Amino acid sequence: MARHPRGFDTEDAFAHLGKRDRKLGAWMRRLGPIEADPRWRQPFDPVDALARAILYQQLSGKAAGTIVARVEAAIGSDRFHCDTLARIDDAALRGCGVSGNKLLALRDLARREEAGDIPTLRRMATMADDDIVKALVPIRGIGRWTVEMMLMFRLGRPDVLPVDDLGIRKGAQAVDKAEAMPTPKELAARGERWGPYRSYASFYLWRIADAAAGAKQAVTRSQD
Repeated sequence: MARHPRGFDTEDAFAHLGKRDRKLGAWMRRLGPIEADPRWRQPFDPVDALARAILYQQLSGKAAGTIVARVEAAIGSDRFHCDTLARIDDAALRGCGVSGNKLLALRDLARREEAGDIPTLRRMATMADDDIVKALVPIRGIGRWTVEMMLMFRLGRPDVLPVDDLGIRKGAQAVDKAEAMPTPKELAARGERWGPYRSYASFYLWRIADAAAGAKQAVTRSQD
């Protein structure tokens, strides 16, 4: 069974993309190399990561961090699992600031973990990107974008292009100096030339979108 390494050669990705796409390559040289993410080599628990992704949805980093800290204190642990989440009832979770929808999502995640439906990190090492997406998107509150962020920032998968991400679409618009952002379908077609390093291209498209907008600070992703 094939195993997927965590991470990829960013120098090779930089050279490859620069040759395959002249417009993107010009931006890449302007912005400079993006180094390998140290989290690619760090162990993590997918269940805990998904729980945190749920809690951070649609909130500022500061507000979500406050809620996460309250829940951690209530369960007496800094790791979210079915057993630790079982230590707190629904009313107490709501008292921590967790919305009704997120509460239901956390309970669904815990139920699926107990049933063995959530792949472990070891299991994910043998799974293709699309298979990981298919395994996780049935979880309430977890969409394809959230799983794609895990694939890119935690698992270090090299060829992921989140075509629904607004920042990536804006970055592609800036690269091509287009009047309108590409549709997800158009972006998927545009990104064919970036394989097998579409993740690395995506890292640049986020930075390009920030640079084009004159942003002072890069947008924080859910896996950051």
